[in-house]
Amino acid sequence: MAYNSVGDIKSLPRNIPYVRQQFLALLGNTSTPVKCICVVIFFSYFLSFSEAAIKAVSVTPGYMLPSSLFCLWTPFTFCFLEIHFWEVCVDIVTVGLCGKLIEPLWGQMEMLIFFAVVNLGVAVLSTSYYILLYYLTYRTSFLFGVHVHGLAGYIAGVCVAVKQIMPDHLILKTPLGKFSNRNIPLTVQLVSVLLWAIGLLDSDHPIMFGSGLFVSWIYLRFYQRHSNGTKGDMADNFTFASFFPNVLQPPMAVVGNSVYKILVKARICRRTVKQVSVAVAPTGVTVSLPGLDPHDMERRRQKALKALNERLGKVEGSKHATNLTPSIAINIPVSMSGHRTESSVLTQGNIT
Repeated sequence: MAYNSVGDIKSLPRNIPYVRQQFLALLGNTSTPVKCICVVIFFSYFLSFSEAAIKAVSVTPGYMLPSSLFCLWTPFTFCFLEIHFWEVCVDIVTVGLCGKLIEPLWGQMEMLIFFAVVNLGVAVLSTSYYILLYYLTYRTSFLFGVHVHGLAGYIAGVCVAVKQIMPDHLILKTPLGKFSNRNIPLTVQLVSVLLWAIGLLDSDHPIMFGSGLFVSWIYLRFYQRHSNGTKGDMADNFTFASFFPNVLQPPMAVVGNSVYKILVKARICRRTVKQVSVAVAPTGVTVSLPGLDPHDMERRRQKALKALNERLGKVEGSKHATNLTPSIAINIPVSMSGHRTESSVLTQGNIT
């Protein structure tokens, strides 16, 4: 892990006035919890100049195992510590944008719950990953040489939330196609891996970001409570496979469905019941479809719509038949050249 240098300390005072001005503009209309999180992140940065403080605040995988030094508090503190000042700026901007864009939709309490759930899940998954690497390689550096810290996982969670809220919002057009919010999570994940490969990021950042993607998707997909009493978001455009290009979606769908089945069997997640509503004035038809995959649901929805259209066609046909007026022949006597004849006049009308 790269620690701060003397150059970082000397350049900090020159940047403080400009950074302060920009942050005040960003956090001007945000809630008190958002401001508090940003203030804690800013002042925690100064702990990064002490190696002992870094070990005390960040998550060290080896110290998460039951031992003489069991740092159980670190999953609740690691997210506020950043080693580099540019990471502090990115964290504060992310939290500020979350306060302006997401908090008005979710509410203050839900935003704080999301913050806590994602960061705690990132700590658990990242620690499990490094412990697994240790058992595969027996390198103690994976246990005690790694210090998980920062909001990389929460940044991933915000990317997932933005994809959920505005999936089709166009950001820019590229020669390869349109780049929208649905492309942000995977793109940032790939960029973080690339920056780690060339030595610009610590190894824990891609791991934290990937963990944040997974944890935030599980929470938003299955557990988040809504004001109407429902939980989660079972929309077809928010499946786990939807984070990937079309060519990779079939195998990724297997992963997402496997996670869902594991959660259901472990009774961590309830089997969901989807509802497909077909509005027909003045009443509506609601069909509950429990435990169906998206393809089965789409097939049944098409069958229901086909049956409904056939029924409507029969109703329209019967109405058309009743509106047809019958033909009535009326014999009218006509006198021509002294002879009485009868003329048949065809009239249309309703017989009452």
